[in-house]
Amino acid sequence: MTGRSLPSYGVSRVGPVFTPREHRGAGIASYVVGELTRLGLEAGHRMCLFTDRANPTSNKIYESLGYRPVVDMAHPVIEAP
Repeated sequence: MTGRSLPSYGVSRVGPVFTPREHRGAGIASYVVGELTRLGLEAGHRMCLFTDRANPTSNKIYESLGYRPVVDMAHPVIEAP
């Protein structure tokens, strides 16, 4: 499962990306992310995606498709007392 956002300021985002456990390792997500990226680039959009830097499998796939790390982001959670 994945998708691509409509462009905002010329940038389109791929994601979320999810493959059920029983279908992992067959190249499905790599193919779909690659195709969504290709279509976005052909339409003249810059493409981005967010990934968990601690997941070497997905990061290897994204880097093989031409994605490069740009910035690390954090989402702090503040809970009420």
